[in-house]
Amino acid sequence: MKRRGFMLAAVHLLPIAAFAKARTRTGTGPVRGFRVKSGEARFGGHFKMKGVTLNLLDLKISSTDTNGDLALFEQNGVTPKGGPPLHIHLYQDEFFYIVEGEYLFQLGEEKYPMKRGDTIFLPRNVPHGFIQLSDQGKVIVAYMPAGKMEGFFRTTDSWTSPPSLQEIEKAFEMHGMKVVGPPLKVD
Repeated sequence: MKRRGFMLAAVHLLPIAAFAKARTRTGTGPVRGFRVKSGEARFGGHFKMKGVTLNLLDLKISSTDTNGDLALFEQNGVTPKGGPPLHIHLYQDEFFYIVEGEYLFQLGEEKYPMKRGDTIFLPRNVPHGFIQLSDQGKVIVAYMPAGKMEGFFRTTDSWTSPPSLQEIEKAFEMHGMKVVGPPLKVD
């Protein structure tokens, strides 16, 4: 009878053991926490989105910190009336928190005016884009999972001349996104 009880307990514990093994495999992020100061980036370098906008991005939490679960950036908007083309993320959800300035976001067919303190959630596979309405702006933007977004910003930062629409579309595609329309315009 003791053997039967042991076997039943072992069978019931299998799902818990499998979950624990999966968590060990994917990890839980860095062993120690860390701090990134205002105006600084996680690894010291800033990204400039040449060709899509001229916005500056500071990586605050890297995909390497979270085993690919999250990438978080502070984006300083220096491109009034500018924004990315309408696009979809094939593999990431995205959110923006407006720290400073005013923006207009499009999510699907709906448009949302956004100001300081507002948050918008942009699920994967739903067309979206934004335009910066104010002269200056600042947002916190996160991607879950992180996907290839750090690589995307590294690519746009490396352009030495304005890219063609085909180069922009290729960069989006190489990093798990698809351009589905032009950038938003102010009505």
